[in-house]
Amino acid sequence: MSIERTLQHYATIVFDCDGVVLNSNAVKTRAFYEAALPYGEEPARALVAYHTANGGISRYKKFTHFLETIVPALAHQPGPDLEQLLAHYAHGVRQGLLSCDVAPALQALRKATTATRWLIVSGGDQAELREVFAARDLAALFDGGIYGSPDTKDEILLREMNRGNIVMPALFIGDSQYDYRAASAAGLDFVFLSGWSEVKDCEAWCKRLAIKSYRDLAAFMSEF
Repeated sequence: MSIERTLQHYATIVFDCDGVVLNSNAVKTRAFYEAALPYGEEPARALVAYHTANGGISRYKKFTHFLETIVPALAHQPGPDLEQLLAHYAHGVRQGLLSCDVAPALQALRKATTATRWLIVSGGDQAELREVFAARDLAALFDGGIYGSPDTKDEILLREMNRGNIVMPALFIGDSQYDYRAASAAGLDFVFLSGWSEVKDCEAWCKRLAIKSYRDLAAFMSEF
């Protein structure tokens, strides 16, 4: 069976951004570390650990957790407030998003699903995502729109389903445990991409939950 015929089962495909469309997980991990470093190496490492354990959650919630939980427990020196942390992080991330690799099979998958609506639903900042995707000539691929924080993925999926923008049957392609939980809660099928993911022991996790897993979009397409 051809991939076109198989994937045309889906009226909508929803993509996470980091680790799926863009190879940007390492960019963001480094940006979290550098933003938190004024508080010391131990708090910065703790933020990175929290970030990687909570992939897909917005930067706003991660930095709030950092200031409310990690800093009081581990920091021994003053540091930036929430707005300063967010600004430092955004500056570091933007350049990385503009230069990191794009999934090589993305254009081929778009050609194979011309009748399918595509959306980005990400934990990244929505305005930043839209700027980066426009600058990299990727925005036109996602005719259903590009969405991100401060709204959560659960909120975005529910809103876009209620608007009729996400039409069932729909597939979510992600690289985090939160992606899987959000997709499942919304009733979307789910595929996990492992190649750029920061989920630890992802193969065992996917096997335990019977989640279809592929290294990248190219591997996903090659099955058909």
